[in-house]
Amino acid sequence: MAGLNAKGSLVAGALAAIGASVCCVGPLVLVALGIGGAWIGNLTLFEPYRPLFIGLTLLFLGLGFRKLYLVPQACAPDMACADPQTANRQRLVFWAVAVLVLGLLAVPWFAPLFY
Repeated sequence: MAGLNAKGSLVAGALAAIGASVCCVGPLVLVALGIGGAWIGNLTLFEPYRPLFIGLTLLFLGLGFRKLYLVPQACAPDMACADPQTANRQRLVFWAVAVLVLGLLAVPWFAPLFY
């Protein structure tokens, strides 16, 4: 994980968040689309793994935050990372993904309000 860059951390965090919320987001999306059936209850099989996925999500978001804010980047003047606009865009994308991911993690608490 030492070579994991900020973009990789964001992707891994988003995938872990999807894994953490598949037990609740999946049925909610299917019900919202009008798809129903007893088989939807099988999606709750992922519920025991939810704490693991939540931990992975927070770990990868933390690694992305560390890479963007805490570790100074050493780059040559002609590289893209030397441009302050690039760093600002990366931070903007990080916060957008972080908000979406944390929203996915919060779905199980809000899902009962919808079905």
